[in-house]
Amino acid sequence: MRLGLVGPLPPPNGGMAMQTLQLARLLTEEGVAVEMVQTNAPYWPAVVGKVRGLRALFRILPYLWRVWRMAGRNDVIHLMANSGWSWQLFAAPVIWIGWLRKKPVLVNYRGGEAREYLAASARWVKPSLTRAAQLVVPSGFLRQVFSEFGVAAAVIPNIIDLELFSPAPKPPTQTSFTLAITRNLEPIYGLDTALRALALAREEVPSLQLRIAGSGPQGAELERLVETLGLGDAVVFMGRLERQQVVELYHSAHAMLNPSRVDNMPNSVLEALACGLPVISTNVGGVPYIVEDGQTALLVPRDDAPAMAQAMIRLYNDSSLRNQLREQGRRAVAQYAWDEVRPLWLAQYNKHTVTA
Repeated sequence: MRLGLVGPLPPPNGGMAMQTLQLARLLTEEGVAVEMVQTNAPYWPAVVGKVRGLRALFRILPYLWRVWRMAGRNDVIHLMANSGWSWQLFAAPVIWIGWLRKKPVLVNYRGGEAREYLAASARWVKPSLTRAAQLVVPSGFLRQVFSEFGVAAAVIPNIIDLELFSPAPKPPTQTSFTLAITRNLEPIYGLDTALRALALAREEVPSLQLRIAGSGPQGAELERLVETLGLGDAVVFMGRLERQQVVELYHSAHAMLNPSRVDNMPNSVLEALACGLPVISTNVGGVPYIVEDGQTALLVPRDDAPAMAQAMIRLYNDSSLRNQLREQGRRAVAQYAWDEVRPLWLAQYNKHTVTA
């Protein structure tokens, strides 16, 4: 089988980029001939990346040419897709090129803002989707969203590297209770709510600490909020970490915090669970589709700092709850191992290669 794979690659080590990278490597190991077309390839020459109008032209034209040539050489195309301008510039053209070249395109759509995007842009998205061989989404949440707009989707979950993301040899001591956040410093991820919740929780549990791994446009604003809330001795901004460093952060923490305002199927939550880390998350988007409140995680409403603070305090005080969440969380993520996900993708590729 010859597969064309279209999507972003690290850096940064974001969810879709890491899924693309993992998929390319794992399929190659299975004997699939994978040809990659990167949607976020570096600009050449590099100076072009500093000129707004020019950089779009220098990225799109070479990209379309590479997709056209790739489509002619492969049996099926796997397209990693997202909302907004990413859809219009990088996803829709691949579908139309595949249609023109009579090659099936599997659209692997991601993104927690799908409902809002489709509500505004379904008339632009659906004509392209009708030319795709199959829409595949990573969660029941996105399948439900697309069904609201009359589009059927198959579900194939994200892949988690359970060899890398595994429990620490021994849990950290509890001289201080450390929470970890591994999301970018952007408004949609709700880090301001997490900081306010931490300030409230520390009124009862002064030993609570927070480590934030990520970078983004909100960095300076969040650092000011830390000072305003008097959390200077409790919060550390660690910057962007490599995957092994993220594992080490999880191993040194007592719980993971996901304060997102919008989410689909956050790899960070699944990876934390795989590391045996209890998770506190907002009850948004696809999160309730992958964890169950009180069984595999603690869920709180979005933007509700008092509720998040109470969850922190509850987890700190209840060691049996922490142990339960660790054990049940680890069992819940077994379905995201490559051995479980591999036959689902291979079945899709074979199905559409045969009928192409």
